[in-house]
Amino acid sequence: MISKGKYFAGLLALVILLDGGGAVAEPYLAVRMGLKCEACHVNPTGGGLRSDFGDVFAQNALPAHPIHGDWGLWTGQVAKVLRVGGDFRYDANFTQTPNAKTTNQLEVQQGRVYAEAEVIPNRLLFYVDEQVAPGTAVNHEAYGLFWSANHDWYIKAGQMYLPFGFRFEDQSAFVYDVSSITMYSPDYAMEFGWLRGHWDAQAVVSDGTAAGGLPSTNGKEYGLQVSYVESRWRLGVAAHDDDSPFARRKILGLFGGVHAGPVDFLGEVDSVQNDVGALNGVREAAGVLEADWLIAPGNNLKLTLERYDPDRDVHDNQQTRVSLVYELTPVQFVQLRAGVRDYDGPRGIPSQNTRLWFIQLHGFF
Repeated sequence: MISKGKYFAGLLALVILLDGGGAVAEPYLAVRMGLKCEACHVNPTGGGLRSDFGDVFAQNALPAHPIHGDWGLWTGQVAKVLRVGGDFRYDANFTQTPNAKTTNQLEVQQGRVYAEAEVIPNRLLFYVDEQVAPGTAVNHEAYGLFWSANHDWYIKAGQMYLPFGFRFEDQSAFVYDVSSITMYSPDYAMEFGWLRGHWDAQAVVSDGTAAGGLPSTNGKEYGLQVSYVESRWRLGVAAHDDDSPFARRKILGLFGGVHAGPVDFLGEVDSVQNDVGALNGVREAAGVLEADWLIAPGNNLKLTLERYDPDRDVHDNQQTRVSLVYELTPVQFVQLRAGVRDYDGPRGIPSQNTRLWFIQLHGFF
């Protein structure tokens, strides 16, 4: 592996190349501002199309040097009842593996478009999240959502991301290896949400296809998530029981965050008990600790420490990962990211002892 001196010198070179780093809608921003996910997103559990507040925040509070003019603010509204948005990520990455040649790749990580039709203002909406790149189009979310008059409860039905813990920007985080609930693995579900004061709760029943299974008529996945949000801290717990015949499992997660001046801390620990096929009886666990340092407006330094145990009954099979990412939002709708992820796993498995360097352009609207 590379020496520590070369490690930080290389990272510094990436930072200089990008002239900084930045941040865009992520869980740490909710912790920093003391907000729930619904404040910035149409989806009450976060991710996807931004709300009016989220759009205004992204154009005024996030950028280092927002560009102002007489054209007003973008809110995504293209018709009386229709709002749109999108995300685009383009990567240049370099992977170093012991005793192997360094590989590099330029790729479109993802391009997504979002659309919301609010057919009854503030009460009834229909929502779509479509991945248009790379490759052929893939639908991730398509659901209807009905709000109560006071917006203290809602019912959602269709294809959606299941509520479980934080929705980190990095969808390769080890905690997702345990829960299998990511923004690339939607499920057909019905969700009931309750939001009142500091409390936020969701109950969901789904087909159990988020873990890669097939739709089932004789087994479902049941989930419950409850969180308590204060201005400077939050704590939540999530539990899922998947009784589908293709992925029988029980998942438990604990997550929370603390706002401590210029640094915000987030943590999540997930565990799963598998009860089907070759994984029968296997218990997995993973944890992540993230620190985000607001160096200056539009500049964020992110450090994450992760650990993954694919089988808690087996010794010396754990994998750890350390990531350091510098982010810059120079103006609204544009983010630049540069970083390194260092994987350390069991000896003799080169694929689990790699180092990934990356530069990313993120556009959003």
